[in-house]
Amino acid sequence: MPSQRVLRFDHALTSEGWRRDVAVTIDPSGRITAMASASSEGERIAGAALPGLANVHSHAFQRAMAGLTERAGTGDDNFWSWRELMYRFLARISPDDAEAIAALAYIEMLESGFTTVTEFHYLHHRPDGGFYDDPAEMSHRHVAAAADVGIGMTLLPVFYAHGNFGGRPPDAGQRRFLCDPDSFARLVQSAARHAPPGRIGIAPHSLRAVTPQELAVVDTILTDGPRHIHVSEQTREVEDCLAAHGTTPIRLLANSVELSPRWCLIHCTHANPQEIELIASAGAVAGLCPVTEANLGDGVFSARDFLDCGGRFGLGTDSNIQIGAAGELRQLEYSQRLQHRGRNVLAPRGRSTGERLFFDALTGGRQAAGIEADPSAGSGATMLGLQIGQSADIVVIGLDGPEFTAAMPEQFLDIWIFASPANPVRDVFAAGRHVVSEGRHRQRPAVERAYRAALSRIVAD
Repeated sequence: MPSQRVLRFDHALTSEGWRRDVAVTIDPSGRITAMASASSEGERIAGAALPGLANVHSHAFQRAMAGLTERAGTGDDNFWSWRELMYRFLARISPDDAEAIAALAYIEMLESGFTTVTEFHYLHHRPDGGFYDDPAEMSHRHVAAAADVGIGMTLLPVFYAHGNFGGRPPDAGQRRFLCDPDSFARLVQSAARHAPPGRIGIAPHSLRAVTPQELAVVDTILTDGPRHIHVSEQTREVEDCLAAHGTTPIRLLANSVELSPRWCLIHCTHANPQEIELIASAGAVAGLCPVTEANLGDGVFSARDFLDCGGRFGLGTDSNIQIGAAGELRQLEYSQRLQHRGRNVLAPRGRSTGERLFFDALTGGRQAAGIEADPSAGSGATMLGLQIGQSADIVVIGLDGPEFTAAMPEQFLDIWIFASPANPVRDVFAAGRHVVSEGRHRQRPAVERAYRAALSRIVAD
């Protein structure tokens, strides 16, 4: 990159709202240093420039399973039957395979409007459960894939020790995940050497996999960084927790650690009204994965009530069954419309639904990823656009589709999320690096070849 780069956009979403003809100056470190009215200088990028979103929850390796679990079994099909298929699949993945799969998943995130991924990483060990020479070998491969394709990453090594509540023994299918607190501390120490500076946290997998006593210990392994945990995703999970502990998973979590803005509670699908208020009042983020939650038949999170309490949310692609920022935003709103039998459920009166969804996901996503978050910004943050001093993570929506004909800038987000028949993301800059051009990542052909080879090996074994 030259000493500085100037990009000229037809429209840009800034902290002051939409502006026309904006020149953005990017320094060699990939940060925005100036924004001004466009002149004839610089490189013109047609379209509408937005800040990139953070994907708050990804299991990259599951991208290789997309579409392979959609055949009905002989019994009831639900999360638990899907999980058994997932265990059999992941037993075949090598470090080279994991890196190739992650690279394609991360490319698809960039092409759809995500410029950061928070990788909830639990595929740690050899297929027989033994440690690699570097206990964080698989973490390193995911970090390398992200760096290669240019997506920002927050790495979350996962602590996983048990098969169910009460410290039940794990299943054979879980052996690639398992650590005790001491071995996990060593794994995190090694992972921190691979992760981008300041972009590592920890993720107790769930209260099924971690006892409250272990949770308290694991929480001390890193003094800072985000904390993420799966919680209350399934009705059976809630029932098993009540049987083992006499309380629900969210209450058990709150009784075990201090919930705070650095916590992200993934799914929260079956949170009751009191728990909705608890999460919101703690300033924690609800990490919602609407497409995966629909695919697995999890249920519908009470998003309207949560936002009414001032709650913060971020969006994740989770199982990566289908990767798309607009698709996650749309599914979130549509789930609420079906639940409440109304329209524009998550938007305050007189306000754009797309704008509300986008800005809330942007704010909560940055908080959950541990980047450039404003701890005082709650639900309904109005303007969090491109700003001087931010990383130049910029997504450009092409406006040449017929759906954008005669559209005003304040309608661009609604059209992108709800009305575009094809993905209109045309260009993406990640930390100033031009990674997507004309809708395709510049490394897609090579990454696709590696992915195809890896998947062919996995399926053939």
